[in-house]
Amino acid sequence: MKRIAFYPGSFDPFTNGHLDILLQALGLADQVIVAIGVHSSKPGLLTYDERKALIEEVVPAALRERVTVVSFDNLTTHAAANAGANMMIRGLRDGSDLDYEMQLAGMNGALAEDIQTVFLPASPDTRPITATLVRQVATMGGDASLFVPEPVAKALISKTSPKG
Repeated sequence: MKRIAFYPGSFDPFTNGHLDILLQALGLADQVIVAIGVHSSKPGLLTYDERKALIEEVVPAALRERVTVVSFDNLTTHAAANAGANMMIRGLRDGSDLDYEMQLAGMNGALAEDIQTVFLPASPDTRPITATLVRQVATMGGDASLFVPEPVAKALISKTSPKG
């Protein structure tokens, strides 16, 4: 059986932490579907198309054929099942993530018994990174380049720089 992982999130923006978890997931799965949750009531800093293009750009060339980027606007378990996934990837930074993610895994397991949740620990250098904090740094004029891949940093600068 082909191992297909579903890696859901907002990825607004795609951080070094997200890339770390994606690369770990590629060590476990034959294919990883990076699934960007889009909700009309929650517009992001970056559009879906911008996020998709940036994720595709930062995936190492040798791995690109094993990564697909899609959007979803329904239950994560439904989107994962529709994509043919048999595992759901969730990254863990700390104990508070574990508490929340265990609840989510329990609910997801009840909704989709055949999709196994796999927890992957963040590498030590990416543990403090959250997309929320990166957005705050970028929108307040700070340098977010330490926390995101270079193409994402450039996009953030373009998106948040005062228009002259």
